[in-house]
Formats: sequence, structure tokens, C-alpha cells
Amino acid sequence: MINKKFESFYIKNYPQVKSFASRLLLCDTDAEDVAQDVFIKIYNRPEIWKNKEFNSKYLFTMTKNHVFNLIKRRNFERNYHENLYEKHDPLSEFGLEDNLHAKELKLMALHAIEQMPNQRRRVFKMSRFEGLSNADIAMELELSVRTVERHIYLALSELKKVLLVVALLITSLI
Repeated sequence: MINKKFESFYIKNYPQVKSFASRLLLCDTDAEDVAQDVFIKIYNRPEIWKNKEFNSKYLFTMTKNHVFNLIKRRNFERNYHENLYEKHDPLSEFGLEDNLHAKELKLMALHAIEQMPNQRRRVFKMSRFEGLSNADIAMELELSVRTVERHIYLALSELKKVLLVVALLITSLI
């Protein structure tokens, strides 16, 4: 059951958010998706929509960031597919064993990420998997940018240790 206060917040702000996203994306379908995603994020943060002094700039900043992340992700996917099929399949240059090692390495890295403290893992995933900037992460998690930078630094340090151990194991097997 949706909170009545959120419902009125949604009804009041949804058209402006969708319109703003539509102007940036030039696509109503994508704009609807972005607006819905933004409001889902906001619904999970009641301190935002329950605040009577809510500043709509925050809402539009979230929308803009979501749109830019969507565009970045689509550009990355398009470039990846173009490069993948441009000349040849790059994976054909590597043997089955190399591909298995790469998958094992990825699993070890993902395991290392899951073992990180909650806040560090959250910050790292938002940075590396969702493509958010340090400032966006800081705003969303209500942290300082310096704290976000420190979490990312520590996460990368932990991953480097895992990679070092794997590299040492591989070289000892050769």
C-alpha cells in the first residue's frame, strides 16, 4: 500500500520529471522508465519526500544523473558490440583454458567485493557497476566526497591483493 503523502508527492512531481527526462533523451518511453526509476529510489528514502522543505533541484539532479548513466551505459554497450563484431571475435584468440582462468578471476573478484564491509561494498558497486560519480554517491548516501573516495581506494586495494595472490599462484604453476 502506497503512502498517501508519497502518492501526492508523486502526482505533483512525476509530470515535470518525465518531461525533463524526455527533453534530455528525446524518447517518451525511456523518459517514463527513468522517471519511474527515480521515484522508486525516492520512495525508498522517505526523508526526502516527507520533508516539507524539499528542494526540487535534488529531484532533477537525480533525474539528470539517471539519464546520463543510461546514456553512458548504452554508449558503452553499443561500442562493445561494434568492437566485438568489427573484425573478428576477440575471444577466439584465447584458448579455453585462458577463458576459464578469466572466469575464475572474475568470480574471485566478485567474492572479494561481497566480503567487503557493507558501506564500502555499496560505494564500490555504485561507482564501478552503476557508473555513478563520487559526488553522486556522496549525495545519495549522505557521505562526504572524501569518504566516498576513501571507500573506493580501500576497495581497490583489497581487489589488488586478490589479483596479486592469483598472479602469484598462476606464476608458481607455470
